Amino acid sequence: MTVQEELFALQDREYADFQSRLVPTVSRQTFIGVRVPQLRKLAKRMGKVREKQMQEQRQDFMQALPHSYYDENMLHSLLISEINDFDACISAVDAFLPYIDNWAVCDILPPRIFKKEHRRLLAEIPRWIGSDQTYTCRFGIEMLMTHFLDDDFKPRYLELPAQVHLDEYYVRMMVAWFFATALAKQWKATVPYLENHKLGIWTHNKTIQKACESYRITADQKEYLKGLRLGKAAGAFDRG
Repeated sequence: MTVQEELFALQDREYADFQSRLVPTVSRQTFIGVRVPQLRKLAKRMGKVREKQMQEQRQDFMQALPHSYYDENMLHSLLISEINDFDACISAVDAFLPYIDNWAVCDILPPRIFKKEHRRLLAEIPRWIGSDQTYTCRFGIEMLMTHFLDDDFKPRYLELPAQVHLDEYYVRMMVAWFFATALAKQWKATVPYLENHKLGIWTHNKTIQKACESYRITADQKEYLKGLRLGKAAGAFDRG
C-alpha cells in the first residue's frame, strides 16, 4: 500500500470530526481521522525499516510536498522526529516548515535528536523565531521553551520571543505560553517583562492567565501576577 492508503486503512470518521473542531484553520475535508498513537506507531515502523523499497517509499512521501491531508502532515512531523542525524533533521525541518498550516502539526514536530544537540540547536532558533511565517516562528519559540528554560537557560534568551511582533493568534499564543512557562521555571528573570510592559497587552494578559492556571506557580506568585494585569487604559504599552 501507499502511505496514503495505509492512513485511510486506519480511518476513524468520528475522530476526524472531533479533530477538525480542534484545528479550525484546516478544512474538514482534509482530515482522514487517524488517531495519534496509530500515527506514532506507523512513523516508528517507517523510520526503522531498512528495506530499500520501504526507504524509497518514505523518501518519496517526505518529498511529496505539499501533502493533501492533515493526517499526512501529522505523519510527516512524526517521521522527522525519528531522524537521528542532526544535520539531516534540520534539513528535513526546514523543508517542511513552510508547508505547516496549523498548530497541531507544528506542535507535534519537535525532533528527539534536539535534546542531545543543544549547542547546535541554539544556533538555528533565532532564524526560525525571526521568520514572518506563522508556524515557523511558532516552532522556533516552542524549541526555545522546550530546551532552554532549564539548565541551559540564560536571561538573554527571553528577548527573542519578546521581540516577536507577528500579529498572528497562534504566534501570540505561543509567546504567552513561553512566558508563562518561563515564569514557572525562571521567575526572577522573567517577571520584569510583565512589570515593565515588554509584551503586547493581549500577550501580557494571556501570559498572566496561563500562569495563573499553572500548578507550577505558587499562590503568592499568582496574586502578584493578577495585580499586573493591564486594562484598556494601558493600550499605550501594546506593541502588537
